[in-house]
Amino acid sequence: MNQSINVRQMPNSGAKTSCQYCSLSNLCLPLALDNSDMKKLDDVVNRDRILNRGEQMFTQSAPFRSCFAVKSGAIKTSVITESGEEQITGFFMPGDLVGLDSMSDDTHASTAKALERTSVCEIPVDQLENLAHVMPDLQHHIFHLMSQEIRNSHQLSVLLSKNTAEERIAALLLSLSSRFHRRKLSSTHFSLPMARNDIANFLGLAVETVSRVFTRFQNQGLIRARGRDIELVNIEALQIMALGNPQA
Repeated sequence: MNQSINVRQMPNSGAKTSCQYCSLSNLCLPLALDNSDMKKLDDVVNRDRILNRGEQMFTQSAPFRSCFAVKSGAIKTSVITESGEEQITGFFMPGDLVGLDSMSDDTHASTAKALERTSVCEIPVDQLENLAHVMPDLQHHIFHLMSQEIRNSHQLSVLLSKNTAEERIAALLLSLSSRFHRRKLSSTHFSLPMARNDIANFLGLAVETVSRVFTRFQNQGLIRARGRDIELVNIEALQIMALGNPQA
């Protein structure tokens, strides 16, 4: 099931897509920008960079010069641990901004890689900062997004602190459901942007454990799963499961 978000094109064929005409602008931009401010932002955004599956957008410790808005597809971020292993730190969907966790540093805090064919808009940080000084609404929105990034990190810590694999996977499915809902897509029937091994890495589980839990959820009537295609059949039971109630 293809749940990717399409971007509306400007009426005049051949012109580049403006932020004003992008169906994702309500997610990655402040709604209060007027036409003049939108034009200023349009002038600094580099659009439609295409990443093939597995291609890196930036690497950990590389110079931090831009953040990126996901236009279609999906991105994962990861860090290399002290033991030399990859640890996935987040998944980014259309409308999300990637790289905000590096705003206070000169280098990227993580590596970003495309999970599938992905289109992104690149926003040079120096120009974004200059615009933020003269556009209070944009500055406020950047602070909001950075606060959201911190909240996501806290949520990940809480997620990984859960005792059982069932709790972790139920919480992840509910989180994805909420994110699809914010994008005006189905919150109960969607395609996972990541593979089982990425889910396992992100949640600190074995791949076999993830597969067993998905099968168990399906046998219990909580979900229907076919490959990456997921239908949440009993959201209330998943919410109880995510809270740590084994009676779900």
